[in-house]
Amino acid sequence: MDWSKKVVLVTGGTGSFGKKFIRVLLDEYNPAKVIVYSRDELKQHEMRATGGFDDPRIRYFIGDVRDKERLTRAMYGVDIAVHSAALKQVPACEYNPMEAIKTNILGSANVIDAAIENGVEKVLALSTDKAVNPVNLYGATKLAAEKLMVQSNAYAGGRKTRIACTRYGNVVGSRGSVVPLFIKQRPSGVLTITDERMTRFWMSLEQGVRFVINAIEQMQGGEVFVPKIPSMKMTDLAKAMAPEAQIKIIGIRPGEKLHESLISEDEARTTIELEDMFVVQPAGADLWFGRAWQDKGVSVPDGFTYTSENNKQWLDVDGIMAFIQPIIEELDRAEK
Repeated sequence: MDWSKKVVLVTGGTGSFGKKFIRVLLDEYNPAKVIVYSRDELKQHEMRATGGFDDPRIRYFIGDVRDKERLTRAMYGVDIAVHSAALKQVPACEYNPMEAIKTNILGSANVIDAAIENGVEKVLALSTDKAVNPVNLYGATKLAAEKLMVQSNAYAGGRKTRIACTRYGNVVGSRGSVVPLFIKQRPSGVLTITDERMTRFWMSLEQGVRFVINAIEQMQGGEVFVPKIPSMKMTDLAKAMAPEAQIKIIGIRPGEKLHESLISEDEARTTIELEDMFVVQPAGADLWFGRAWQDKGVSVPDGFTYTSENNKQWLDVDGIMAFIQPIIEELDRAEK
């Protein structure tokens, strides 16, 4: 795909993912234009003034995904839309449920409508492992957003707009992740973990960005792309970051899982495995692109699930340290 002729809009463009995605896009793919769409004028100002994003190819649009009229205006002339805007802090979503619904579900519906009305070629939405068998409101809103994105390919009808999702695990070092928390706790000599049995999928921000770019280039419409990424035990992460620190078990929080899941047993019936990822095809795939992935990989077996507990790829303490050291150094530089 020739990105040099594409106009790209990123909702939540001032977030951790948005900034990294835009940086990689500008440095390596030279898009015609990138539109940063977000609601925080201060973050946009800082991104442009001190963040290294004062680039003639960037346009800064202040707007909320809840505002369909503004979103429709912003999407005019756009070729590719990446939807990363979301309320994602689990406790905040639990305490403010309607706000999470307005942003994560209704906001996603607005992205879809604005894209179809403007003839945007491709829409790629970011989802999360928490959307699989959700146990908290955040996961439930992301599941609903996924369903909207996948099924809205039918709304596009004969138009050129195609919509798909990526779904992956925790991003190391992103806002709200446990790594910055452990960095703050290290001086005290005590790191807190909710349950010693807990496992998580992990990937870097760089990996997440490149996976999204790859998905955009390959998507046909209606897929959920799931990367093959390693798992780690939370206790091993704590040992890697602070070998001498005491680990304090504080009890699992409401809405928290012991293990994360990226593909459920029910989804396995339409899932294709490739070398570096899984592609979950929608039940109505024949209506849109005729199961274009069937010949590109192999169907997973009946009863298959992809969880952080049964994963084939694991990072031990040494592997975790090698994985997160560059991220820790980057976070330390940011603090200074």
